[in-house]
This record gives sequence, C-alpha cells and structure tokens, in this order.
Amino acid sequence: MTNLPSPSPGLVIRYSYLWRREHLKGHEEGTKDRPCAIIAALRDEADGGTRVLVIPVTHSPPAAEDEAVELPQHVKSALGLDSERSWIVLSEWNDFIWPGPDVRRLPGGSDASIAYGSLPAPFFRRVHARFLKIAKEGRARRVVRTT
Repeated sequence: MTNLPSPSPGLVIRYSYLWRREHLKGHEEGTKDRPCAIIAALRDEADGGTRVLVIPVTHSPPAAEDEAVELPQHVKSALGLDSERSWIVLSEWNDFIWPGPDVRRLPGGSDASIAYGSLPAPFFRRVHARFLKIAKEGRARRVVRTT
C-alpha cells in the first residue's frame, strides 16, 4: 500500500484485528476486518520503524462495563460507521510494526483509504486515560502481530 496516512493516536483504521481468545487458540490471522483506534504510535529511533497499538471497535456489548467505551452516535456518523451501538474495547490490543500486513483499505477505496478518520480529541483523551488505567492494573492484554 502506498500513500498511507501517518499512524497517529486517535486515528481509526480498518484492520484485521486478532482477538486474544483467537490468538490463544493458535490463530495467526483475524477473522474480520474492523475499525480499530490507534491508541499509541511509538517511533523506534534505531531503525526508524513505528510500533502501533490498536484497540478494536465491536458491536458486541462488553462483558465488563469498565473495560469498554461506547462510541457516541455523532462520532460514528462522522467516521462513516453504521448506526448500530458500538464499543471500543480497552482490555486488549494488537501490537504491530506500521503498516503491517493486516491494515486494510476501506470498501471501495484506494490503497491510501485505510482510515475512517480520527476520534475527537476530548473523546480520545478519555479513551486513552481509561486504557492506561486498565493496562496499569494488569487487565489489558497484548497480542503481538508483527515484530
């Protein structure tokens, strides 16, 4: 893929997310392309690569209410997502080197169209703070996709 956007925190991309439960069963590929929010993009000064952490968006209500944040309808609309209720899951993340093989173009889009848009800054700050809290408590789990 060429002409990709820079991976920046808050950017929502289309990505073949691998759930931790699937990873533990030995799966190496996600079964569905879905919106995922970049929660962090960490530049490696040694090799110039960027390690990206993404958290998934799902229509499934969370098992634990404090481990997800519901996406407001106005945000979903601005991103061009459907009108069904959706949550950003905070209890796990995929970790990969940008752009990685699992970044996908939007339906009908060009190679450069992997992003739905960005979360509004105040909403992203809330999501980020809750993610960090859960991670510090040891309740968020990492799934490494590429190294």
